[in-house]
Amino acid sequence: MAKRDFYEILGVAKNASEDEIKKSYRKMAMKHHPDRNPDSKQSEEKFKEAKEAYEMLSDPKKREAYDRYGHAGVDPNMGGGGGGGGPGGFADAFGDIFGDIFGGGRGGGGRSAGPQVYRGADLRYNLEISLEQAANGFDTTIRVPSWDECDPCHGTGAKPGTSPITCTTCGGHGQVRMQQGLFSIQQTCPKCHGMGKIIPEPCTSCLGVGRIKRNKTLEVKIPSGIDDGMRIRSSGNGEPGMNGGPPGDLYVEIHTKPHAVFQREGDDLHCEMPISFAKATLGGEIEVPTLSGKASFTIPEGTQTGKTFRLRSKGIKGVRSGFPGDLFCHVVIETPVKLTDKQKDLLRDFELLTSEGGSKHSPQSKSWMEKVKSFLSK
Repeated sequence: MAKRDFYEILGVAKNASEDEIKKSYRKMAMKHHPDRNPDSKQSEEKFKEAKEAYEMLSDPKKREAYDRYGHAGVDPNMGGGGGGGGPGGFADAFGDIFGDIFGGGRGGGGRSAGPQVYRGADLRYNLEISLEQAANGFDTTIRVPSWDECDPCHGTGAKPGTSPITCTTCGGHGQVRMQQGLFSIQQTCPKCHGMGKIIPEPCTSCLGVGRIKRNKTLEVKIPSGIDDGMRIRSSGNGEPGMNGGPPGDLYVEIHTKPHAVFQREGDDLHCEMPISFAKATLGGEIEVPTLSGKASFTIPEGTQTGKTFRLRSKGIKGVRSGFPGDLFCHVVIETPVKLTDKQKDLLRDFELLTSEGGSKHSPQSKSWMEKVKSFLSK
C-alpha cells in the first residue's frame, strides 16, 4: 500500500513552519501514544506514522528532498520506517515529545534541547607542610589560577561592537544527529563545537574565550591530624564551566616534608633512640622528644639494640580516628669512638672480667655461637 503524504499525516500545510509541524506532531503523539492506548492497534499505527512524518519534516535537508521528489526522494531505510523495536521507535518518540515539553529530551529532527553545557575542570594544588603543622593543623592562604569576565567584550567573546551569531549547522543547539540506516547518533556540532554560536570577529583581549586568566587568593583550613597524600576539596574553585555549566573543584593535596627526628606511620610516630654502651648496660632514666615536648622514662639494665619502647598517646591525633597514636622509640646502642689509651685499657680489663663470667654476661653471644657450631657440623 502506498505511503500517505507526510503533511497529510500531521495535518499541516506544505508551507507550515517548523513550530507548526512540531506542535501538530506533539498533539498527535500525545493522543495516539501506546501508553494511552495499550489495546488499540490503530492508534499504534497512527503513532508510528506521525513519528516517521515528524522525523522527515523536522529535518530541513530531508524535508527539502521530500518536497522535491516525494517519498522517492528519501531513502526509506533512513527515516526509521515507522518501526517500534529499534532506534527511532516508541522510546525515541517518547523522548522527543516530553523532551520538548520539559526541556530534557533529545529534541526532534536531530537537535538537542540546547547548547551543550560543560562542567569546569578540577584543579590540583600541591601544598607542602611540616609534620608539626600536620599534627596541629593551621590556616593558610594559597594563590590559584582563576578566570574572570573579559572587560572589553563583557564575556561574549566577540569584538566590541559585534555579537556572536547562531550556528547555522545546529541551529544554536550545539548538537547534531547523524543517521545511518536504522542507527541514529547524536554528536557535538563540528562547526561550533557544542557552543551553539559562532564568533565571526573574536575579541582581541580574550581571543574569543570571553574570559581572562587571573590569580586569586583562597583561605584554606588544614585540619589537625591530616596525613601525607590526603586532599582537601574546595568546592567551586576549579575552572569555570562553559555555556552556564557549573565550575569544577579545587583539590589541595598535602605533602609532608621529611622530619629530622620522627617518621610517621598512620597516627603513630617512630624514632631511633641512640644510647651509650654504659647506659644500656646499667640502665637509668632517659629523655626523648615528642611533638608536645620532652618525655622521660626509665630503661632497664641490660637493654639491647633493637629494643622498642612505646609511649602511649604521644603520636598524632588522627583526622579520622580522633584518638592520638603512640610514639615508638627504637634503641640503638652507640659504640664509643676515638677512645684514649686509658679508656681502651679500661675496656680491655672489662672484657677480661666479663669473659671470666662465661655466658651469663653475654647470653645472646652464646646462643649465636651454638647455632653456628650446629650449622658447621652438618
